[in-house]
Amino acid sequence: MVIDKIRKVNKKEEKRIKNEKASDMMIGKWVKCDNCKEIIYKEDLHQNMSVCPNCGKHFRLSARRRIKQIADEGTFKEIGKDILTKDPLNFNGYMKKVETLKEKTKIEEAVKCGECEIEGEKAILAVMDGNFLMGSMGGAVGERITLAIETAIKKKLPLIIFCVSGGARMQEGIVSLMQMAKTSSAIARLNEKGLLYISVLTDPTTGGVTASFASLGDIILAEPKALIGFAGPRVIEQTIKQKLPEGFQSSEFLLEHGFIDKIVERKDMKHTLAELIRFHK
Repeated sequence: MVIDKIRKVNKKEEKRIKNEKASDMMIGKWVKCDNCKEIIYKEDLHQNMSVCPNCGKHFRLSARRRIKQIADEGTFKEIGKDILTKDPLNFNGYMKKVETLKEKTKIEEAVKCGECEIEGEKAILAVMDGNFLMGSMGGAVGERITLAIETAIKKKLPLIIFCVSGGARMQEGIVSLMQMAKTSSAIARLNEKGLLYISVLTDPTTGGVTASFASLGDIILAEPKALIGFAGPRVIEQTIKQKLPEGFQSSEFLLEHGFIDKIVERKDMKHTLAELIRFHK
């Protein structure tokens, strides 16, 4: 009887804690993992490199946090910051949306590029940010990435691109699509010089980014359980009228089928990149 009473008290306490967590979520102190459904204190999540401590799900990262995790402290020197969004089609509401996102995300575009050191090894680093129009590739994104590639060629440095994208930026029409050819051409020039290019695919990497520079790495890495593909699984199923295999377009599926070279957890990413650069040297 005493044990039953203790259990009842414990259940009440658990319910009270859950209610407190739910109320704290309203003011942004907690996040819910959509994989294991656990509620995590946001600061604990950030200290764990934005990886769920319960199930290992890799949350999406901002460009700033990614750079902080990968580049040696104080070594990242941004390039292409003055390349800004343009509105070639005079698309209604586009620039207003861009300005709102600049204020919200504190970045100017969906990619940040720069020269840095990774465990003392110099490299050119480009990091896409899914918080800015889902990392869509407009003219400014393509131009920044091309500049990063050309800087790698000029300085004879390895290139690393962290990819995350929802695809083309429809507000820029054909200008957006042209970035696929431009970035791919620049990668070809990098390859001719015998310089190392490492592509890192994160969740999600889709559309024109997958169809261009994301798939052209000498070495292609990916984070666990990232969605990687051109069109989404739902669109493909509707097109071919067939049920897709379980795990289709996940990092694990693509590793098994030879599309990527290695799946690397976030805690190991910096050291893995540094080692690959050393091996190439």
